[in-house]
Amino acid sequence: MPLNLEDKKALVAEVNAVAANALSVVAAEYRGLTVTQMTDLRAKARAQGVYLRVIKNTLARKALAGTTFESFGPVLKGPLVLAFSKDDPGAAARVVKDFAKANDKLVATHLSIGGQVLPGKDIEKLASLPTREQALSQLLGVIKAPVEKLVRTINEPQSMLVRAIAAYRDQRQAAGA
Repeated sequence: MPLNLEDKKALVAEVNAVAANALSVVAAEYRGLTVTQMTDLRAKARAQGVYLRVIKNTLARKALAGTTFESFGPVLKGPLVLAFSKDDPGAAARVVKDFAKANDKLVATHLSIGGQVLPGKDIEKLASLPTREQALSQLLGVIKAPVEKLVRTINEPQSMLVRAIAAYRDQRQAAGA
């Protein structure tokens, strides 16, 4: 059913508000997917905190104007679904990539992160980005490693002395027996 002018303006404003705060966007061609499959895709996206929207390309270009994804507008061609990552830069790419494994009709055409437009074949790079929790745990490990090494280094001379005394005691006990 065609949208009237007010509905189009509301849709553009909604997508613009999401794009203004999004970290990345993935455009995927959905030609051939059934309504049930699209509903399943939307449910999975919602569970991962991904905003998923089917929108006409002309309206999408207007919605992306003034955001970091403005350069994404010219590559929008054909029937596309746009997936915006709100909290985690790789979330939209993971949702599309995982859904495309089971449904070969969903094909990522382009993606954008940080204002840079990438081809759909680079979805693996974006999907492999760590989540916020994973990145924080990796950072903590990097920060913690030098301190642990310093503590081990400081503790080593005393440990060597204890091992030497224990070896001497064991040697004396073996000689006395």
